[in-house]
Amino acid sequence: MVTRVAVVGASGRLGSVACDVIAQQSDLVLAAQLNSCSDLDEMLGSDVVLDVTTPGVSGTVVDHAVRAGLDVVVGTSGWSEERLRTLRALLAEHPERGVIVVPNFSVGSVLATHFATIAARFYESIEIVEGHHAAKVDSPSGTAVRTAELIGRARAEIGPVVAPHVDQRARGQQVAGVPVHSLRLQGVVAQQEVHFGGDGEVLTLRHQTQSASSYEQGILAALRAATAHTGLTVGLDTLIGLTGQGT
Repeated sequence: MVTRVAVVGASGRLGSVACDVIAQQSDLVLAAQLNSCSDLDEMLGSDVVLDVTTPGVSGTVVDHAVRAGLDVVVGTSGWSEERLRTLRALLAEHPERGVIVVPNFSVGSVLATHFATIAARFYESIEIVEGHHAAKVDSPSGTAVRTAELIGRARAEIGPVVAPHVDQRARGQQVAGVPVHSLRLQGVVAQQEVHFGGDGEVLTLRHQTQSASSYEQGILAALRAATAHTGLTVGLDTLIGLTGQGT
């Protein structure tokens, strides 16, 4: 079976990588490439929409696709728990459709986040430092938000992370109670460090993306899973066997 894919945000950094890797596959066809000047109806005729736009546009793209009867893979940052609740409500109206939200397509990044959730049960002092290229428009990154939220869940029965008072803004933005610090620098692709402080020791889990090619494996896994999933699935980890289906 061949899956027809429409890429929205095709001229961007991640969109260009996605278009190139889709074109090399025998089971995927690049059916449409949309940019900021495109009419969203250009996605019609595809089986799956890959949204790699911007946080301000992504919601409109996903809404349009679902209402048009298309499955969606979201690679755009900014999908907070509040926005996911709205998306769940939309999918309840269209139960035959599926949306997979992927904060990070890098398998290494997903593994690092998974390891962080394991370590979180043993440390109450935890902070995240993430860095991306200077042109990234949102902060903190979707990956950092996802990591912080999963750390919060891992500690749900233990107690929250020990964090500074929220008025100490230089100590980072608190996400699920975890301080998150964002860097936006030239020369950086993407990186994240999760620091765990304990009695007499510090554990640091670090992942660094050196090339956008690291996203290819995750993009393909999400696109190939899209037509088989209904409802909302969050995280590449749910597609590669690290956790059960996330909602």
